[in-house]
Amino acid sequence: MSIRTAVIEDIPSIRAIALRTWPIAYGGILPPAQLAYMLDLMYSEAALADQLNVKGHHFALFEVSGEVLGFAGYEHHHYHRACTRLHKLYVMPSMQRTGAGKALLQHVIASARSARDVMVELNVNRFNNARWFYEKNGFRVVRDEVIDIGKGYVMDDHVMELPIH
Repeated sequence: MSIRTAVIEDIPSIRAIALRTWPIAYGGILPPAQLAYMLDLMYSEAALADQLNVKGHHFALFEVSGEVLGFAGYEHHHYHRACTRLHKLYVMPSMQRTGAGKALLQHVIASARSARDVMVELNVNRFNNARWFYEKNGFRVVRDEVIDIGKGYVMDDHVMELPIH
């Protein structure tokens, strides 16, 4: 197993993981129409290419025997602060509880340190069990926010932070 930096040709793999994991992660939280809308908004090939090529997001891929089984998407110096923003972290269901997610998270934290950021922050849906994964890894909830994402939908999230040194 290894972690490597994604390139534009990896977009189909990132998208495939999102399409496989999101219904499991959010199926009991979000209505199907919102789930489909958000997947298209954030994980269409055009949206992912924009994140990678225009917005300056980095994607780390978790691979086993050359097969991509997880990813993390993140951005250094978010809003010109000394903060890395973890935008996405998903691993295939077969890889959950194997250390794959933790390895990706540790990769993001190490990358944040290298970029001289002093904080990693993320949003997690208030009803998503991933909150406990992040708390187990040292993050804490610092506030809640509701974000209008269009078409009458919102994201109802905890904002979590991890100070790094």
